Amino acid sequence: MNGQVLLALVTGIVAGAIFAALEVPIPAPPNVAGVVGIVGLYLGFRGVEALGYSVDMLAVFRALF
Repeated sequence: MNGQVLLALVTGIVAGAIFAALEVPIPAPPNVAGVVGIVGLYLGFRGVEALGYSVDMLAVFRALF
């Protein structure tokens, strides 16, 4: 595991433990389907990025207004 991934995992575990100890709901999907949705969002982002496709939304808004 590279250093950033390990640090992110440890940070997540510590934050999760703190949320549980304080009996505060976690700011993340409470089930596997929600986590898979987040992974899908990430993979879709990376896929479009790899294809080199992008839209300049600022230019679109300027053209519309």
